[in-house]
Amino acid sequence: MARPHVLAMVLAGGEGKRLMPLTADRAKPAVPFGGMYRLIDFVLSNLANAGYLKIVVLTQYKSHSLDRHVSRTWRMSTLLGNYVTPVPAQQRLGPRWFAGSADAILQNLNLIEDERPDHVIVFGADHIYRMDPRQMVEQHIASGAGVTIAAIRQPLSLADQFGVIETGPDGVGVAAFREKPKDAVGLPDAPDQVYASMGNYVFDTQVLVDVVKEDAADLSSKHDVGGNIIPKLVKAGRAQVYDFADNEVPGSTDRDRGYWRDVGTLDAFYEAHMDLISIHPVFNLYNQEWPIYTGHDPLPPAKFVFNEEGRRGYAVDSMVSPGVILAGGVAERSILSPRVYVDAGASVHDSVLMDCVRVGRGAVVRNAIIDKNVVIPDGARIGVDEDYDREHFTVTASGVRVLGKNQVVPD
Repeated sequence: MARPHVLAMVLAGGEGKRLMPLTADRAKPAVPFGGMYRLIDFVLSNLANAGYLKIVVLTQYKSHSLDRHVSRTWRMSTLLGNYVTPVPAQQRLGPRWFAGSADAILQNLNLIEDERPDHVIVFGADHIYRMDPRQMVEQHIASGAGVTIAAIRQPLSLADQFGVIETGPDGVGVAAFREKPKDAVGLPDAPDQVYASMGNYVFDTQVLVDVVKEDAADLSSKHDVGGNIIPKLVKAGRAQVYDFADNEVPGSTDRDRGYWRDVGTLDAFYEAHMDLISIHPVFNLYNQEWPIYTGHDPLPPAKFVFNEEGRRGYAVDSMVSPGVILAGGVAERSILSPRVYVDAGASVHDSVLMDCVRVGRGAVVRNAIIDKNVVIPDGARIGVDEDYDREHFTVTASGVRVLGKNQVVPD
């Protein structure tokens, strides 16, 4: 069978308000993750590993760092017509920005018309997971559905936290798509579970074109793919579900198979980082059969120096990026991004430090997310005095301290 012609559209226009202050001057998909990566690298790596190499990234808010990252990192060979292209809001249909994700597709239908694909993949840009989308596309083509929705099984008790897909008796056709229902019904084969939407879809091209045009004429619509487009296709009997549990990614293990994390809140973002650093991580960045790609600056290896009592540079249960120097400081259960410097006597515990963070002599950092370029003064204590931290920093519901990019820490 001939390989289907597929265009991938990555929706990367969200504001990411719940990730403030990390999104104060960057789009959510551009937020750094895991020391070396940006959130968008995970969906782009899944598409690239699957061989889907015609990708447009639809951007809108605070998109400069995202555009720069995609343009510098995700360069494809033009010889075979491959590309990953950031596409900002161009106001092609008048002087207005995208009114929602469906409107973003509507305003970029010219991209579909130019490429003329058989099918369009529409994936979100800010989830942490591995997935082989070829298997979802194959099921979609075999079924003849207008749209296929990727779903992950979640406990019935958590149904009110997700967009829930309710299936018909066959367990595949979609009978209803409801946002955060309090009376959800369990799956036919697992009454204690529900299907939660992952925000990933495969459309027949003409079905997608027709439905976004129809939605544009609906003045009551919020022009959202999950909230408006999918319910229209469910009502028309054109939708089916793809069970993420069936997805087999090369190199995955029983421990990390089926991992998917929505990092839409600061606590979820922090917890996803903690998933990376156990001996047998829940999400394994070291799977080289399905690598996560990103750009790398020309940095030297990490360095650990001094071996004196009270001045010993080391890291345990941690991930340490190139260019990091632990000059007599300690990192435990933490993730240190490139160019982090931890000075003598300083200690970093259960924390995420992004690029170019400097921790001064004798300083203490606990249970924190520290964004780029922050300087922690000598002797400062973050994560020790909750009242002080709430006065000066963002503190999440679970007690994680968050410092924004370039934030000044009082001496």
